[in-house]
Amino acid sequence: MRWDGQRESDNVEDARGQRPGSGGMRMGGRGLGIGTIVIALVGGWLLGVNPLTVLDVLSGGAGVPMEAGAPEQPAPRSPAGETAPQDRTGKFVSVVLASTEDVWSEIFRQVGRSYQAPKLRLFEGRTRTACGTGEAAAGPFYCPGDQHVYIDLSFFRLLEERFKAPGDFAQAYVIAHEVGHHVQNLIGLMDKMQAARARLSEKQYNVQSVRLELQADCFAGVWAHHSQKAKGWLEKGDLEEALRAAEAIGDDTIQRSQGVDVPDAFTHGTARQRMQWFQTGMRQGTLAACDTFKQPPP
Repeated sequence: MRWDGQRESDNVEDARGQRPGSGGMRMGGRGLGIGTIVIALVGGWLLGVNPLTVLDVLSGGAGVPMEAGAPEQPAPRSPAGETAPQDRTGKFVSVVLASTEDVWSEIFRQVGRSYQAPKLRLFEGRTRTACGTGEAAAGPFYCPGDQHVYIDLSFFRLLEERFKAPGDFAQAYVIAHEVGHHVQNLIGLMDKMQAARARLSEKQYNVQSVRLELQADCFAGVWAHHSQKAKGWLEKGDLEEALRAAEAIGDDTIQRSQGVDVPDAFTHGTARQRMQWFQTGMRQGTLAACDTFKQPPP
């Protein structure tokens, strides 16, 4: 991936080395218990916001809703002295985020909307968020309460060493997936997810969670389609890097690694589904192609 010399985003906050606030982790006002933390540690990955539900997709809504539940901590603010990342990996993250800004700004402009870019906060170990205290063990995640993407960069090493999914485009896929959750927030899905959640059984909830995550994978593919069209920065093997990452974090892959097989507990989709929806977005490059709520997962 030829990313050197590309524009870096001004929306990256480098909080590495800072001491976080205390408090238990809550995503969107819902407690994240020790059982989920253990699953995240074993699986090494918990992408995105709480797996909620939606009734329709791409149905508009100009507001940027915040999930129910008062935050434990105020939304983070950039402290005095905080600077843009200066290390190579931090700069790479800034370049990828800048590309997502360019792509989604243009897509939103074409439908008469204004894109509000998220902030991306780099942290180590733990960090305060409007959704509670974020833990590195939970993997990268998006908090709709403050419209921040949070990443502990040690996850990229985990992705390479434990999940055998190395490469810069694999890492770019991770960032683009989280930005995909931000897009879901901006187009009004989070509000509908929260409203529908109470009416669903756990099994129904998990089904809708899978659709939510697969759509974020597809949105990551949409970004890849347009960024490649604009920059031509992908090299031989880059697509395979992203697909290996998608395969490695499929629910079935993670469960098999632990010697279990419980499809009703899937919340992110199988390896095959994740790869196929990313490829769908990359091939077609449109929001309409990512309607995972009307198209059953393949």
